[in-house]
Amino acid sequence: MATVSNKKPTIIRTEQGLTISDTRITIYDVMDHLVAGRPLTLILNWLPLTETQLETALAYINANRAEVEAEYQEVLKTADEIRQYWEERNRERFARIAALPPQPGREALWEKLQTQKARHAADS
Repeated sequence: MATVSNKKPTIIRTEQGLTISDTRITIYDVMDHLVAGRPLTLILNWLPLTETQLETALAYINANRAEVEAEYQEVLKTADEIRQYWEERNRERFARIAALPPQPGREALWEKLQTQKARHAADS
């Protein structure tokens, strides 16, 4: 049986960074939504947080704006470096996969897909 905690949520430092207590949601997750301009009701729909937890996160962000912004920029930079690393590492593999011929019996489907890709590229 799950227990419900009545204690007030806090912001704690974990391996993932600044995290809302009793969750796996970081301040940076909340920041992503705030930077995207999403309303608080939508953030509550997308993140498994209570209103109290979200209010605690927002209060922490507002009280420590400079520190949170600097750390958030570092998190974004690290995420971008990781993404670039994996894109580069998989670039050759994805090219090999893209060059494979269609599986036997799926030539018509392959042709339809190639036509749609060409149409999409022309529209872009």
